[in-house]
Amino acid sequence: MQLQDSLTVLKGVGPKSAEAYTKLGLFTLEDLLTYYPFRYEDFSQKSVADLGDEEKAVVTGRVVTPPQVQYYGRARNRLSFKIKQADLVINVSFFNQPYLQDKIQLDEEVAIFGKWQAAKASLVGMKVLAQVTDDMQPVYHLAKGISQQKLVGMIRTAFEAGYLALVPENLPSPLLERYRLVDRQTAIHDMHFPADQASYKAALRRVKFEELFYFQMQLAQLKGQEMAVPGIQENYDLEQLNAKKAQLPFALTAAQENSLSEILADMASFRHMNRLLQGDVGSGKTVVASLAMYASYTAGYQSALMVPTEILAEQHYESLQGLFPDLSIALLTSGMKTAVKKAALDAIASGQVDMIVGTHALIQEGVVYQRLGLVITDEQHRFGVKQRQAFREKGDNPDVLMMTATPIPRTLAITAFGEMDVSVIDQLPAGRKPIVTRWVKHQQLETVLDWVQGQVKEGAQVYVVSPLIEESEALDLKNAMALKEELSTYFGPSIRLDLMHGRMKNDEKEAVMTAFKAHELDVLVSTTVIEVGVNVPNASIMLIMDADRFGLSQLHQLRGRVGRGDKQSYAILVANPKTDSGKRRMQIMTETTNGFVLAEEDLKMRGTGEVFGVRQSGIPEFRTVDLVQDFAIVEEARKVAQEIAAIPDWQETAPWSLVTNFLSRPDHLD
Repeated sequence: MQLQDSLTVLKGVGPKSAEAYTKLGLFTLEDLLTYYPFRYEDFSQKSVADLGDEEKAVVTGRVVTPPQVQYYGRARNRLSFKIKQADLVINVSFFNQPYLQDKIQLDEEVAIFGKWQAAKASLVGMKVLAQVTDDMQPVYHLAKGISQQKLVGMIRTAFEAGYLALVPENLPSPLLERYRLVDRQTAIHDMHFPADQASYKAALRRVKFEELFYFQMQLAQLKGQEMAVPGIQENYDLEQLNAKKAQLPFALTAAQENSLSEILADMASFRHMNRLLQGDVGSGKTVVASLAMYASYTAGYQSALMVPTEILAEQHYESLQGLFPDLSIALLTSGMKTAVKKAALDAIASGQVDMIVGTHALIQEGVVYQRLGLVITDEQHRFGVKQRQAFREKGDNPDVLMMTATPIPRTLAITAFGEMDVSVIDQLPAGRKPIVTRWVKHQQLETVLDWVQGQVKEGAQVYVVSPLIEESEALDLKNAMALKEELSTYFGPSIRLDLMHGRMKNDEKEAVMTAFKAHELDVLVSTTVIEVGVNVPNASIMLIMDADRFGLSQLHQLRGRVGRGDKQSYAILVANPKTDSGKRRMQIMTETTNGFVLAEEDLKMRGTGEVFGVRQSGIPEFRTVDLVQDFAIVEEARKVAQEIAAIPDWQETAPWSLVTNFLSRPDHLD
């Protein structure tokens, strides 16, 4: 017997059955034993006096009225009756289960598993139980062809066959004692079949810590490997850099100065830089990154800046040309004409170019750098690990700086980017006026448009953002195309208006954006194409239609497109939210312009996968961990992992050899 045995060794599991379980990622007995339920149904008997609203439980009582079935058309019906528990009479309803009528007998005791509705003193039934079992039953994620009963039966069979006894302990005893954790075999058993709530909570605490501890150990290893690899020592010219800083039309904020110092220290050291520069919308990350690129130039190296879209690439290209008119700066995107692209590639390879700005084209085959010292990626969560690795391989292990304007809550930063150093710009430049944010209902839109018209006459420019491009029967939303027509009709010919969306060709989008920047347009109707980085200082009004369809982070990004000049700027959210969370998002947006506060709220409301997209962001898919609820365990696991990693030759030190052995397994190195 081995934990790596196929599921087919279990009684009643043939090759065909085993294949069905592969959809759940279950191939071996170890996979099966560590496939944990995502929740439990508590089938212990409860008094309704002890139940909270919407709580699920088993309620028993004597049937005091005959069961009646009421039909609503062909497909819908409700079975209703009353039971008496002690002195309380309870209404019971089962929806679309008319066949249960024969199981309910007047004056007999009945046990019903259901959801308690306190305000109505009623129970919405789910099951009629043959007997009260007084236990907690696990509920697992399933796939086609697999039932809860089958899966639970297989796990029981594996336990009965003795496979649990083969599971090795993978945490050293000092950790078990320090955090009062149950042993691994007990935890696995009680995750599936806990005797009570206390057993389950102890098991869950153990497996969460184990999962986070090993994840943090991997990050510590990665960071150690990064530090062990020699980097490029960029001996930049401080005098030249200070002279360039003095030429800026503004002074850097303390947060910008601090972040720049951290980046420059990394560049000047022998250690390879692997740093995340995190800053709120409008905090001035680009200036800091540009100065780092200039420092690299003074050290005799090329630097490259990679961004997600061609619009952003061109914007950064123009910005760098304005900051460094004496330097040779190249633009490289997929949409460039062949001859122009070839000339840029030749200049980059020969070393004639000092700085390069582009999209993913920067890491494509055929792009050769002369002496690449610094790599910067903007909006890094849009780039995968492999793409970043490809960029590093373009040079001799160049320094890497990643930038994001999406404020990342601490719980995510130490999870998704734990192997990186983090610099934070958490203050806005002096003189930047806070953006006034208002939430209005659709019924007030006409008043808003009249105000917008007055603002445009005084020289303001306006973004109007819609979540859809074309009509959708499923969603009753204003869409960009219809919105453009409506606004054209409402405003008339005196206001210049155009449309931009993601389905347009790059040169079409570029033409519209160029016209808007040049103030040849007053109003730009757009989808979220303008979400990240687009800079038009004269634009002072952001009108977001159906704003409740966006998450907080995205709304904050959109709001950040205005407020970049010296005018007072406004963000108007037009929404009639139907859900409490939609209303809450609108309220939060009007209460704060702090991106870090909003990011925390967004994380609490929507979860990590919704906020970033798990696969895009590098945030792992944990089996038992909730990064919001389990922040204390995340912090503790990180702290102890760093303590261990700081021990010289810890891999050979008992009892940490347990950890080394577990980390060396292939499934932990993915």
